[in-house]
Amino acid sequence: MDRRGPSGGGGSAHTGGTGRGRARDRHRRSRPAGGRRRKRKAGGNEGEGRGDPLTGTARAVPENGPQAGQQAAAPPAGPQEVPLGILRPAVELYVDLHAHPELSGAEARTADRFAAALERHGAAVTRGVGGHGVVGVLANGPGPVVLLRAELDALPVTERTGLPYASTAAGVMHACGHDLHLAAASGALALLARSRETWRGTVLVVGQPAEETLEGARAMLADGLYERFGTPDAVLAQHAAPLPAGTVAHGRGGPLMAGSAALDVVIHGRGGHAGAPQLAVDPVLTAAATVLRLQSVVARETAPSEQVVLTVGSLHAGERGNVIPDRAELSLSVRAFSDAALDRVTAAVERIVRAECAASGCPDEPEFTLASRSPALLPDPDTAAAVRRVHEGLFGPHRVTAWPPATATEDFPLYGAAATGIRTVYWMLGVTGARQWRAAREGAVPPPANHAPDFAPDVRTALPAGITAMAGAALHVLPAAEEEAR
Repeated sequence: MDRRGPSGGGGSAHTGGTGRGRARDRHRRSRPAGGRRRKRKAGGNEGEGRGDPLTGTARAVPENGPQAGQQAAAPPAGPQEVPLGILRPAVELYVDLHAHPELSGAEARTADRFAAALERHGAAVTRGVGGHGVVGVLANGPGPVVLLRAELDALPVTERTGLPYASTAAGVMHACGHDLHLAAASGALALLARSRETWRGTVLVVGQPAEETLEGARAMLADGLYERFGTPDAVLAQHAAPLPAGTVAHGRGGPLMAGSAALDVVIHGRGGHAGAPQLAVDPVLTAAATVLRLQSVVARETAPSEQVVLTVGSLHAGERGNVIPDRAELSLSVRAFSDAALDRVTAAVERIVRAECAASGCPDEPEFTLASRSPALLPDPDTAAAVRRVHEGLFGPHRVTAWPPATATEDFPLYGAAATGIRTVYWMLGVTGARQWRAAREGAVPPPANHAPDFAPDVRTALPAGITAMAGAALHVLPAAEEEAR
């Protein structure tokens, strides 16, 4: 994702618990071995530190984990915390994944580490679903099926965070928070496994490959995800965002993210010598005219009230300045909040490219390839509202904010579109440390956003919050054991 989030309240938060029933909320602060807390070193994301990402922030809870019966109708008297026996392995997984990122379609090591973590928490794990996809199944009697989705892939970004566990892969970085999502999903499964006597149903945990290329969800579904493991009643996901760590944000109703279409275009010219352009058909000139003309689609063919983005992100032609090439290649992205708008703008792109090629006298028709397409992300309104109430009960209403529609895009909606009756819920997880957030509010440099080379989540606060948010949402879908028995 590449859009910064809305402004919200400042500061890091203690995380809420995921338990049902009355919160057991007066627990001692746990300290690392040796008793004293480490002082934070200057620099970096506050809470992230430059050493052990866990030291000095986690608080212990009873080892029996979540309690039965809570529907989060009212905030707990005090925050419950993720047990250290669950939080520490999740932090270790996060650090390992962050240091060893892998690009879309090449996530073999990441998938193996994630699968091993799910197995340690009692899930039956299947690897190699839709590529490197991982599916963990925690069956606990008859009842609903809830799917928790996280992503495996990283980005072609050179990391500049200065973290001691920074990427060891040249030019590859977890700059979108997928490592955090995986660690949170693993921790949520551990909480659910530990409290399985309080709920009934089945939890599916999916580690999806190739989200950044919008290919992974489709591949896993095509490989029989639902046929092999069961069609879920609800699919849940969260995404790291530049909001205060310890907060979550839900949509205001309607689309949460735009749908998108990625197009690759080839314009054919006639190559020749730079000194004799009259003997050639220059595809560079045609491509340049096309890029400029495409901007009129948004400016003059789209209503001002309708959000549409058309971006040409890549233009490549030729290798030397004294040679007119015989082809030019464009890659572009269209984003809109309805399928109708995507269809209309995509058709306009094709019309304009063909017209510019005709005007230039290109010898062959242009080529068009739809590289990927994903619908707008539209969470189920009733379930999303219920999960928001759960989060307000766990974190407090002041730590649950609103997220406006964003023109970032996701392939997550495909999980809901694959079968009738599947409810999808998606929320944003704040990851910005208190120091960085305060500096941003005071007019300094904004906190690093997703896809930036210095994107460094405050893992000590954001990871427990992500575990809590995901497990709490899952428990809303899964009935309590006594309810299932009645």
